[in-house]
Amino acid sequence: MTIEFKYAQQNDLEKIVATYNSTVASRMVTADLEEVRVESKQAWFDAHSAEKRPLWLVMCDDNYAGWMSFNSFYGRPAYDGTVEVSIYLEESARGKGLGKACLKKAIESAPQLNIHTLLGFIFGHNSTSLELFYKFGFKQWALLPAIANMDGQMRDLVIVGLKV
Repeated sequence: MTIEFKYAQQNDLEKIVATYNSTVASRMVTADLEEVRVESKQAWFDAHSAEKRPLWLVMCDDNYAGWMSFNSFYGRPAYDGTVEVSIYLEESARGKGLGKACLKKAIESAPQLNIHTLLGFIFGHNSTSLELFYKFGFKQWALLPAIANMDGQMRDLVIVGLKV
């Protein structure tokens, strides 16, 4: 299996949004309760750049398998070296080691981008994602109990962090 990371281009936005939307119904990954429109993600897409806040396509054997991004944390200059890592994989690509490859890429890429801290915002009931981040040395830095109302179920948000 060959895994590659390519910088996303404008014409990739539709499939990026489709991958994101494929996770909404599970209530495991995103706090969006309904699928989002491509147009609603344009500003988010435009906030990414290869030089500062990359948005990568995850390619497996030359096929699109999902995406990973670095997102600015809190939007103030003092936090410029801190990013949230987001990983969204196609359903058919999950459980095949791509999440591990993504976190390895995130950790390796951070220093060249002047990033010293990686964060993950993960629902407390998403044990698969939490275990993945913990395997890479992330620690729980915060617990926001019962902060997300997911169809009447109150869910915790765990913030994990890693200094790189």
